[in-house]
Amino acid sequence: MARPTLKKFRRIVVKVGSSLLVDSDAGEVRAAWLTALAADLAKLHGEGRELLIVSSGSIALGRSRLKLPRGTLKLEESQAAAAVGQIALARTWSEVLGHHGIGAGQILVTLQDTEERRRYLNARSTIGKLLEWRAVPVINENDTVATNEIRYGDNDRLAARVATMASADLLILLSDIDGLYTAPPGSNPNAKLIPVVESVTSEIEAMAGAAESELSRGGMHTKIEAAKIATTAGTHMLIASGKIEHPLQAIADGGRCTWFLTPATPVTARKRWIAGSLEPKGTLTIDAGAVSALRAGKSLLPAGVIRVDGQFARGDAVVVRGPDTHEIGRGLVAYDAEDAEKIRGRSSPDVMAILGVSGRAEMIHRDDLVVGPSGAFSQS
Repeated sequence: MARPTLKKFRRIVVKVGSSLLVDSDAGEVRAAWLTALAADLAKLHGEGRELLIVSSGSIALGRSRLKLPRGTLKLEESQAAAAVGQIALARTWSEVLGHHGIGAGQILVTLQDTEERRRYLNARSTIGKLLEWRAVPVINENDTVATNEIRYGDNDRLAARVATMASADLLILLSDIDGLYTAPPGSNPNAKLIPVVESVTSEIEAMAGAAESELSRGGMHTKIEAAKIATTAGTHMLIASGKIEHPLQAIADGGRCTWFLTPATPVTARKRWIAGSLEPKGTLTIDAGAVSALRAGKSLLPAGVIRVDGQFARGDAVVVRGPDTHEIGRGLVAYDAEDAEKIRGRSSPDVMAILGVSGRAEMIHRDDLVVGPSGAFSQS
């Protein structure tokens, strides 16, 4: 399979680890390197790309600001250091992107935000709105509240989850190493770079090494796990060196890296998940006009719903049936069953007056909807 080029991708997640962002000896941000990276990001942004950044560094910066000694921190110490460091980290990204006229938005997430559909939809909607406004979401694990039981443990897998949540078509992991090798290159001089991985096999997994940096919680093993998450969701992934200045420009120029490819797209993978992997919690029956609108690729609006059945919560999967009770499709509903019943058949502007809050305009957004005849869902 041919190696892709950076210019073909529209929505890109870039993951930056602590060991790249923070000078461990000085305990400060590597300003010159970050300035060069920001220039790369600004160029992509100026070309119309939608960018998201997954950035580590809050604990490292916090322990520096608090002048904490080297060594392993207790959980509560890490959380407190993160509380201090997160302010510095957010300010840093805001300043370097702001220099190019790009707004930055901070989003802190935990594992539960991507595992529970209600919170997943909230985070996805926030990301979508920031991208619509041409701002760059800067995302990090919420180390101030995460515990050992629920934390990601590394930002490689977090980045993969974010890429999935945002329906990104490319995830870039900037690393201490320029890609996946046949063996750990630090201990094997005969190790060779693998430029393209078409699928993550057991043989590929066996090539993973261990973490090299005190500040990094992830090694090559976690990057392979991230590749499995991303490619399953229809997102291409690449590992490239972040130790050089202008690392994204180097990728665009064909520099050394490892691409992990997927035959799917974020849309088809997501809709396959909705259609076949989620148990429906209820049913929405819609009128003939809404059936036509859905088949034309539109969202389902409250006005088109004539009946609500089942006990479901916002974010649950529901079956959508036409007036003849035939199944039209399945989707993730934007309202609890009780609220859906209140607003069915009503126009979207009426929602606030009925519910007392400004809710979603759609009962099911088209990105969360799979439409097809008799349950044989299309991937449109």
